Amino acid sequence: MRDVRPGFPAIGKVSAEFFTSTIYPALGARRGDVLVGPQHGLDCGVVRIGGGRVLVATTDPIYIVPQYGWERAAWFAWHILASDITTSGFPPAFIIADWNLPMSIDEEAFATICQVWHRESERYGASIIAGHTARYPGTDYPMVGGAAFLAFGPEDAYLTPGMARPGDSVIITKGAAIEATGIFARTFPRAIERALGGDILAEGQEHFDRMSTVEDALAAAGAGVRENGVTGLHDATECGVIGGLWEIAAASGAGIEVDLDAVPVSRAAEAIGREFGMDPLTSISEGTLIATVRPERAAAVEDALRSKGIRSARIGTILPAGEGEWALRRGRRAALEHPRVDPFWSAFARAMEAGLD
Repeated sequence: MRDVRPGFPAIGKVSAEFFTSTIYPALGARRGDVLVGPQHGLDCGVVRIGGGRVLVATTDPIYIVPQYGWERAAWFAWHILASDITTSGFPPAFIIADWNLPMSIDEEAFATICQVWHRESERYGASIIAGHTARYPGTDYPMVGGAAFLAFGPEDAYLTPGMARPGDSVIITKGAAIEATGIFARTFPRAIERALGGDILAEGQEHFDRMSTVEDALAAAGAGVRENGVTGLHDATECGVIGGLWEIAAASGAGIEVDLDAVPVSRAAEAIGREFGMDPLTSISEGTLIATVRPERAAAVEDALRSKGIRSARIGTILPAGEGEWALRRGRRAALEHPRVDPFWSAFARAMEAGLD
């Protein structure tokens, strides 16, 4: 597939340039109660609803991969969306799900998916309030519809990645390439075991169950927000940790300096990335939360994460606007640049085409 216009990549999310030139000018009516509208790198929109409260909304495809097993696939699909909404600092409250299912799915499989979505929604206090469910010719896995997650909270307490302030500490959870590692280990277990051994396979498969930032975000925000703690949250999905860090700086109109050598990279992420041609720092990493935090509250946020059994690392600082975006790596300081294309997609396509199992 070729690019159809500048900034529109052949695969993956559109670029910031395409968003600015094509999507941003076509957003319908401009309303005063929209506090945060669509922006490249932001996960949620925010609307003032009165009484000092806001509605926060996010949407994404429903992503179901049968090879993971129906329960595990449904868990991941739910947490992809929940991870975005909780970057607001609020738990999900309401869910709307549009299921456009392939003809091959049967009632037993979909019943399992429904039960998992019920279980996870109930766990976090969310109600599924509307939707659409049908099977159609021409639809196929993994994109089997879309959903919207909604949250509510005080207007003076919501967060966006655009709220980072100069001097903030930058903290990440878990490490790099959580999603890329977990998906490869669950999708191509025999190939990975043959090439890298059973220990790497087992460690890689454990990454799958870490592919959520819901607990990370709620724990971090629970330690305090804005002036009292966390100023911004962002999950490192497309283009991984480096992409997420760049997006925070861009959204905030600030600079950033990060030590990429301080980013935890597991043995499995390193080995699987090397085997399949993926840089762990630029590979999709649902499960990795990036938090910007007032420096005097960084230790409290780290303690809150630790209390939930979530590993974290302090890797950098937000700089004033105009001071640039910088990365330290292997002793060298260089510009922090957005990767633009996530290596996961082409690596996954190559593995599928090769018939790996």
